[in-house]
Amino acid sequence: MNSVGDAFGFPFRDREWVGKIVVQALILIIPIVGLIATAGWMLMTFDNLRAGRQELAPAGFHLSRGIGLFGAWLIYAIVLSIPGDILSGIGSGINANHGYYGGPFTGLGSVLSFGAQLLLYFLLPSIIVMTYHHGFSGGLDVPGVWRLATSNVNNSVIAGLMMFVAGLVAAVGLVACCIGVFFTGAYAAVVMTGVASWFERMQAQPSGAAPPA
Repeated sequence: MNSVGDAFGFPFRDREWVGKIVVQALILIIPIVGLIATAGWMLMTFDNLRAGRQELAPAGFHLSRGIGLFGAWLIYAIVLSIPGDILSGIGSGINANHGYYGGPFTGLGSVLSFGAQLLLYFLLPSIIVMTYHHGFSGGLDVPGVWRLATSNVNNSVIAGLMMFVAGLVAAVGLVACCIGVFFTGAYAAVVMTGVASWFERMQAQPSGAAPPA
């Protein structure tokens, strides 16, 4: 990845990109298993990018490769959502019994949930890189993930923003056609892989070096 923007274009440089994305999208339809397989597909594509090959990994059920990344992401997502969910639950309970007095709790819960989502995107590039190198335990190495994410905050913010945009691209498939979300989701997954590859390379540079646009 010469720039973070290349993450959106590199999948199309693979002459077999259509078939690979279509097959992986069909696998993604399978609940849970599809997500784990796609996480493995992401890490195998990461292999190619680190080797200098801008091509997608073969589509398939890469479960053993993806279980660590899927598990790490799921745990972070659940843990970070707990404070907001608790406050929203308290607010809903108060509203049910005492009118609208629970509004402040519900509002604060929504703010915390949004903040948790932003924090997860900020950490996600580091989670992917740490899981790639050290497996499930690396992804859950919170001090290590935080250290990598904050070693150059600008890179983490840029990478997190690009992953957020990739998530929006995935959502476009849901708007256009419900089943289309699996195809845009598969594309978004490899975009995130490209972003993570760029992020790893930039974090390895001296902190004074400016990232290319």
